[in-house]
Order: sequence, then C-alpha cells, then structure tokens
Amino acid sequence: MKGTLVLLDIAGYVALLLWGTHMVTSGVLRGFGSALRRWLGRYLGHRAAAFCFGLGMTALLQSSTATGMMATSFAANGFLGLVPGLVVMLGANVGSTLVVQLLSFDIALVAPVLVLLGFVVYRRSDDARFENLGRCAIGLGLMLLALHMLVVSMAPVEDTALLRTALHSLAGEPVLALLVAALLTWACHSSVAVVLLIASLATAHVIDAQGALALVLGANLGGTLPALFDANTPVARRLPLGNLLVRGFGCVVCLPLLHPLSGWLAHLGDSPARIAVNFHTGFNLALALLFVLPVQRLARLLVRLLPEPPQPADAGVPQYLDEGALDAANVALANAAREAMRMADMVEKMLKGLVEVFGKDDRARAAAISGRDAILDRLGVAIREYLAELGNEALNAEDGERSQEILGFVINVEHIGDIAANNLMDFAAKKAERGQDFSADDIQDLARMHAQVMESLQLAWAVFLRSDRRAAQQLVARKEVLWRLENEISERHIRALRERRDDGGAGDVYLRILRDLKRIHSHLAALAYPVLERAGLLQDRLRAPAQAGAGDGTG
Repeated sequence: MKGTLVLLDIAGYVALLLWGTHMVTSGVLRGFGSALRRWLGRYLGHRAAAFCFGLGMTALLQSSTATGMMATSFAANGFLGLVPGLVVMLGANVGSTLVVQLLSFDIALVAPVLVLLGFVVYRRSDDARFENLGRCAIGLGLMLLALHMLVVSMAPVEDTALLRTALHSLAGEPVLALLVAALLTWACHSSVAVVLLIASLATAHVIDAQGALALVLGANLGGTLPALFDANTPVARRLPLGNLLVRGFGCVVCLPLLHPLSGWLAHLGDSPARIAVNFHTGFNLALALLFVLPVQRLARLLVRLLPEPPQPADAGVPQYLDEGALDAANVALANAAREAMRMADMVEKMLKGLVEVFGKDDRARAAAISGRDAILDRLGVAIREYLAELGNEALNAEDGERSQEILGFVINVEHIGDIAANNLMDFAAKKAERGQDFSADDIQDLARMHAQVMESLQLAWAVFLRSDRRAAQQLVARKEVLWRLENEISERHIRALRERRDDGGAGDVYLRILRDLKRIHSHLAALAYPVLERAGLLQDRLRAPAQAGAGDGTG
C-alpha cells in the first residue's frame, strides 16, 4: 500500500511539473504572442537571428516542443521559410538545455516566492499582459516545487529492489531505454520535464550515469514527435521531420559512446544528475554547430522527401485552418489570416475580368465569376467557425483586435464577392439578353473606374496583412477620388444618352455598374478604419470636417 501511495505522489508531481510548463507556455503566448508573430515575420531572414529567436522563445516558453509546434505551423502556412525554420529548431533545442540547466540547480526555495508574486500580479492587475506575466511566474514556481517534491518522493523508493532492477535493465539496454524515454516525452509533450525527471531519478541514485544518458537521448528524440504527429500535410511535416533527422543522427552517433561520454562529462560534475544535464546541453549544442551551415542541403532533402501535394479539386475546402493550432492564439490567427487571403485572391480574380465581361460579352468568364461566390461563402463560414472555436478566453487584447479584423475582412470580402457574382453578373446577363452594347467611350470610362478599384484592392490587402497606416490613409482618401470619378463618368454618359435619345435601357445598366464598383471600393475602405482608429488617426479625420463646418458658419 505504501508503494502505491509513493507512485501516486510521483505521478501527481509529474503532472504538476507538466501543468507548470503549460502555464508558462500559455502565459507567454497569450500575453506576447502577437508581438512574437510580428518579430518572426520581420527579422528571421538571417540564420543568426533565427537561431537566437528559437533559443529565446524556448527560454520564454520553457518548452522546445511548444516552439517546434509554433514554428511548424508558421512554416506550413508560408510565414516562415524552411531553412530559417530549421535554424529556429536548432536554437530551440539549445534553448531547452539552458532551461534544464537553470532548473536543475537546487532553487526550490524560490518556488513559494514565485507563486506568491505571480498570484498577486495576476489578481491585482487589470492589464492582460501583467496577468499573463503573473501566470508565467506561478507556472515557474509550480515547476520548481514539483521538481523538489519529486526528489523527496523518490527517496523512499531509492532502495526498492523492483525499481532498481527495472532501471538497471534499461541501463543495460540503451536502445530500449531510448525508446521508453522517447515515448514518455511524446506522451508528456515536454522534453524539459522528462529530462528534469531523469535528473531527479539520477539525484536519487535510482539510475547510474550511463542509463541517464540513454534516457536523455530518448527524451531528445521524443521531443520531436508531437509537432511531427500534429502536422497534417506533407509541407507541415518538413520542419519537424528535419528536427527528427538531426536528433536521430545524434542518437545514432552517441549510443555506442555512452560509457566514454559519461567518463568525459564526469570532469564537469561527477554526480549522475549533473552528467545527464551537461550531456543534454552538449548534445544539442554539438548538433547545432554541426548542422547550422549545411541546413540548406537538409531543406532540399526534406522537399524531395515531402513534395508539395496537389491542390484539392474543391477550392472551397480550407487549406490552412489547422485545428491543432487553436491552443496557440497567435498561430491560429495567422492560419485564419492566410485562409482569408485565399478569399482575397479569389475576389481579385473575379474583379480582374469585369471589363472583358461587359466589353466583349464574355459569358465563360461571367460564369466563372458567378461560380466563385459559393466557394467564397463556404470559406467565410469555415473561417468564422474557426475563430469562434478559438474563443475569447485564449486571446489577449491585441489578439482579440486581430480576430475582429480578420472577421471584418472576411465579411467585407464576401460582400464584394456577392456584388461581383450577383449584381454585376446579373447586369451582364441582362445586357447580353437584350443585345445591348456600350459605346467605346463607355468601355474606356468603365476601365478607368475599374483600374481605380483594382488599385484600392492592393492597398486593402497591404492594410490587412501589415496594418499599414499609410496605406490605410490612402485607401480612405481614395473614396473622394472614386466619388468624383463616378460623377464625371455618369455626367458624360447621361449627356451621350440625351444625344442618342434611345439606348434600349443600357444607360440604366451602365449607371448601376458604376454604382456597384463604388460600393466595392466602400467595402475595401472599411478595412482601413480599425487601423486608423488604433493609430488615433480616425478621430482626427472625423474632427477636421466638423471644424471646417464651424469655421465657415455652416456647422
């Protein structure tokens, strides 16, 4: 009965260690995920920056597995190239060893202070970022407390014959020990927690140095599996497979050398726990130095092993809405934004051919434009459901704003698609049925209006992707340009109608086309308002007309 209680204690403290790791990870992602996403997109063009990002991110998240899953999602969605992604993983692997080094020292006295400080910050602060900092402090304190209690709980079973026999048998079978540790790490989703558990077992003298090294190799190998198994496309599997190949190579090289390695590492610290922790650091640092230069060759190999899959026949099936990314708000929002840009690409293709539809009565192009509307609607529904699953609880204020921006973008793009596929194509059908023709001047003016809308389209995409304030200001300012252009074209067209006297109803159709092109621009301009409001520029814009009206006595 006593042995059962000890096993329950050990299992409970392992769970507490994993929960503390989860609290730190979720706190960092919720509080600073958006800033990290922007940094990722701007500065990871160089290998040194990518390596430092992976190292620093893992130090923040306390988990190379979490960093790997985040990098895998970004690489799958095109936000992170494969070569810098592989370097990020090399940095993350080294970062996990620094976390283990820090937590392996006897700093259990700090645990209550961290928990208390984190609790006070979490409860007293109204700022979401400070709340998440408090969450991180609580999680780190729980990790230290769990590690201390693991060592204490292992003491009664240190001399248990059954446990010693089982672990000594693993020490004599390094391949089996590697596989057991790899499975345990995959189940825990945390190589840091498992390596610290191995160090605790070594501290309690339950395993010797050579057995601890075999288990550390398994923990390193198992740390690559969660991201690999969670990836659901060949492109998404490239990055975690590369990480698996790198660490697998290291395991194959080190397995026959465990005995001499333990002897060499004893000069840095002769306790089995210190040998295991130092080996974990040396193993990942050596792999980083070995692979950081030829990483481009590894990337080419991965592309050959996992080629780009053929695009699905049904364009209405989402390609980037990975359900596994919903636990990381910044990754999930990047997925939703990428899927929203698929909708934007479709709308752009719909609008490009409008002049040809009306000028040449291109019925095939008109049918293609009408057919894309149903696809847009399906993608819009999928993105809204995905954002709803993400929920408000996992979002900080900045991520919440981004979620609303994506939602507004999707709704406006759907409206543009409806105008193009329903209103404009209905006008094209009526024009063709009645055998009506627009004059050369009408087509030329329509092309001018259309060109202005397409220019606004590019500005709108820049506003959405980069929150570009300058593009947002230009986009809103262009409303007056479109308004003046519509008036000019309409007046010229009406004068021409009066001269012709009878156009068979084509004039009414033409004016409605102009009106709907202006409506499309209004939906594009709506994308600029959230960016201007955050920058404090929207209030200035609204205040200027009011002041002008007051100055001339018309207010």
